[in-house]
Amino acid sequence: PSCASMIWTLLDAFQVAFPNWILHLTTSILLVGATAYFLIHENQSTWYPDENTYVDPNNDGERTAFPSLYSSPTLHLTLVIPSYNEEKRLHLSIDTILTHMKAREAKAQSQKGDRKSAKDSKLSKIPPLSWEIIIVDDGSKDRTAQVALEYVRKEGADKIRLLKLHKNRGKGGAVKRGSLCARGRYVLFLDADGATEITDIDRLEAEITKIEVNDKAVAIGSRSHMVDDVVARRSFLRNVLMWGFHILVSVLGVRGIKDTQCGFKLFSRRAAQQIFPNLHIERWAFDFELLYLAQSMKIPIVEVPVNWEEVPGSKLSPFASSVQMAIDLVRVRMAYMLGLWTTSTYGPN
Repeated sequence: PSCASMIWTLLDAFQVAFPNWILHLTTSILLVGATAYFLIHENQSTWYPDENTYVDPNNDGERTAFPSLYSSPTLHLTLVIPSYNEEKRLHLSIDTILTHMKAREAKAQSQKGDRKSAKDSKLSKIPPLSWEIIIVDDGSKDRTAQVALEYVRKEGADKIRLLKLHKNRGKGGAVKRGSLCARGRYVLFLDADGATEITDIDRLEAEITKIEVNDKAVAIGSRSHMVDDVVARRSFLRNVLMWGFHILVSVLGVRGIKDTQCGFKLFSRRAAQQIFPNLHIERWAFDFELLYLAQSMKIPIVEVPVNWEEVPGSKLSPFASSVQMAIDLVRVRMAYMLGLWTTSTYGPN
């Protein structure tokens, strides 16, 4: 007999031995399993040893280990700036940030001792409104790292540090890695394009202190007050994608927040210690998981209106990114709902 006839004979025997309902059930289980794997599977990112160090160009290029987010804070604020191929835009945002941070730190130092709250007294070892910037080069192919090092050389490694990743991990991966190296009592991540005015950090700080419970809180910048103007200027397709995304976010578990995607979010150190180590999503939908984690951990969240302006040079493709975001939103919801992803109170090591 031919090979084909033998195969058909075996298939007939198999169908006789196993009723159709068993075959259908097995097929369904395999399909569901394959779908779940596709939606929930995550690439286990390997962190290279030197990604936990920074270079001081003013000290013969010596490599120094970053501190841990789990150590005690030594500064008031850490600003984490994820950057991918940002050599042309990075200097504009860094210059603006430096101007504001230096001005308010100088003002705080001049007023030191005029008045002290109980919280200020408890944290008196931390200089008022002291700060650092961690620029995370997310595997850039241009001169982003060189531009960042120019600022490190000029301002000193105590003020600006470069964390250079070997591979492009995505904005979420860059934000996570930078936040885990923060020295600040508060951790802010903001976009490298400077779309949100840095002066709005003052408003986020004012609001986060009002809602902190056990030193845990999150304040997020919001562009929801600008939605009418945005809708008027955007194409029909982009508006459909925007509203569809908002509906999906609400359905899948992050409720009561009008703008989940603004790249201007402030975390108290204790909130960051619990949220960032548990973050799985490394691409554009990581904001959703951050807020999902915060809500599931009962960490207070406040939305704060910010001044925002779209900056040319975005690397986000509206349609492709919307599809990827939708997949990632479903991944997050399914993974936590099925217990495939779990959270640790203090985060994994």
